[in-house]
Amino acid sequence: MLKRSNASFRGLVRSLIATTVVLGAFSAPAAAQTIIGPEAAACAPGARGPAALVRIYGFKDRGGNLRVQLYSDNPDEFLASGKKLKRIEIPTTASGDMNICMVLPRFGEFSMAVLHDRDMNGKLSVSKDGVGFSGNPKLGLSKPDYEDAMFVARDGVTVVDVILNYRQGLLTVKPLVARRD
Repeated sequence: MLKRSNASFRGLVRSLIATTVVLGAFSAPAAAQTIIGPEAAACAPGARGPAALVRIYGFKDRGGNLRVQLYSDNPDEFLASGKKLKRIEIPTTASGDMNICMVLPRFGEFSMAVLHDRDMNGKLSVSKDGVGFSGNPKLGLSKPDYEDAMFVARDGVTVVDVILNYRQGLLTVKPLVARRD
C-alpha cells in the first residue's frame, strides 16, 4: 500500500511540476495561459507533438469532473464502448476555460469527446451533464457523425476548441454560450 501511495504522490508531483514549467513559459495573462492535465508539458511552446491542446469553454457551472476522450480515425469506433484510444479525467477548475493537453499517438485524423460529468457518476446523464466534441457539431438527441467531429493533428501542437452543450428544455441540447471564431 505504501509503494502505491508513494507512486501516486510522485505522479502528482510530476504533473504539478509539468504544469508549473508550462505556465512559466507563457507571457500571456493568467486566464489564457493555464494548461492543465498530466501531459501539460507536451503543449509547451516549441513542443514538437503530436499533441492536442483542447480548449474547453461554455461551462454551466464548475461542479464535477471533466473527461476528454480520444478516438481513432475509424468512424465505426467513434464513441463505441471500449474503443477510445486515450482518456484524461480531472476535476473542473474554479473558473474560466479549461485548457487540457493530450499527447497523441501519431499525427493524423482523430476525434474527441468531452464530458462535463457534473454528478460525478462516471457516465453521461443527459439531463444533467454537458457534452462537446471536436469540430463542435450541432447536437440532437443522437451522437454526431464522425465526419463532423474529426480533426487533423499536424506538426506540433494542434488546438482543438470544444464548446460544451447542455440539455435545455425537453428535447434541445445546445451550448449556453456563443461559438468563438
